[in-house]
Amino acid sequence: MRLPPAHLALAVLVAAVWGVNFTVIEIGLDHFPPLLFSALRFLVAALPAVFFVGRPRTAWKWIVAVGLVLGVAKFGLVFVGMDAGMPAGLTSLVLQIQAVFTAGIAAVVLGERPAPLRLSGMAVALAGIAVAAVDEGSSGPLGAFALVVAAAACWGASNVLTRKASPPDALNFMVWVSTVPVLPLLALSLFTEGPSRDWEALRTLDWQGVGTIAFVAWVSTVFGFGAWGWLLHRHPASMVAPFSLLVPVFGMSAAAVILGEPVSGLRGSAAALLVGGVALTSLAPAGRGRAAGMPGTPPGTPPGTPGESGELKEPGTPSASVTPADRRSPAPASAPTAAPASVPAPASVPASASVPASAPASVPAPVPVPAPVPAPAPVPAPVPVTAPAPASVPAPAPVPASVPARSGNPFDDSRRVGETSPGFDDTLAQPRKDIAG
Repeated sequence: MRLPPAHLALAVLVAAVWGVNFTVIEIGLDHFPPLLFSALRFLVAALPAVFFVGRPRTAWKWIVAVGLVLGVAKFGLVFVGMDAGMPAGLTSLVLQIQAVFTAGIAAVVLGERPAPLRLSGMAVALAGIAVAAVDEGSSGPLGAFALVVAAAACWGASNVLTRKASPPDALNFMVWVSTVPVLPLLALSLFTEGPSRDWEALRTLDWQGVGTIAFVAWVSTVFGFGAWGWLLHRHPASMVAPFSLLVPVFGMSAAAVILGEPVSGLRGSAAALLVGGVALTSLAPAGRGRAAGMPGTPPGTPPGTPGESGELKEPGTPSASVTPADRRSPAPASAPTAAPASVPAPASVPASASVPASAPASVPAPVPVPAPVPAPAPVPAPVPVTAPAPASVPAPAPVPASVPARSGNPFDDSRRVGETSPGFDDTLAQPRKDIAG
């Protein structure tokens, strides 16, 4: 797979812009103090663009962190180092050591273990830095060289932070990152460079100074990072990253042509070693660790575990190491649900001590038994049994029927008298004495 011609030309153009940018910075330092120049760069890059890229699509903690490490530390050290005497062409070369710092910091922070080939590339790149230091020590200040090396270390740290942030839109991220360094750099400029020097630079601003700010802000920052992120979004990083090795080539060439910087044999050897070592460091396969597996795989994850092989598993999906017996192990969990089904049987066999758990389960069953207690309500049924007793009270009524038995006396007219006279006692069925006499 190859880059389309238009995309390949864009990648080369971005590398050329970033290489020429060091020469433009060198020119701009003739008009501005280094920290003020860096602050104006980010101010101009952020203010127009922030109204067009939309709201930040990355967490603010990452925007602030990258803004401080990349904007304040890295670019602040680069501008101060170049102002202290570090040549523009050599600066563009030495900064490429950031690939070595990125791999080293990622090994410590992210748990990435570099492969042997990458370690070899890092050693070659460090050898190139040593040769460049010898060349610079013989012709320039080593302090300025050390500042640029420190800037490369900060660039490597910002690369790791950016990797952790994983911004979905590189241009949006870079524009919002540019808003962070403005105030810190202005404050540092006022304290270290002095307000009088800053004011003099702004008062004597000319078109060349304006042009340098516009180039480093809009062309190098907004266009450069936006186009680079666009390429990375559409192609693998292994196809786009090698074009960054062209930056020192364009940087040293532009410095030699525009600024007249000499390129000694020693500097050429340092460039060959540094570019070759960075190529091995950037293009070598990553070692085992987070970079070798899925994103987020913890360091030291043993081979064969889910995530290292690159498989995407849904949550709850068992891994390949689970045996069929392990899959059947959840079956006993359903045993307690089956036990209540056998509770009716122990209810009829109280002696079964083998099911102690089911006995408490049957206790609630007798509780409903008191519900039939209202059944004794039919007890009033015996009350009707006593009701017929009064009905038998009239039975003594036939007793008067025995009165005629005493009618053997032909002179006794009590039957007639009892029927007509009120003196007849119905209760005793006897004639009153006054009548009988």
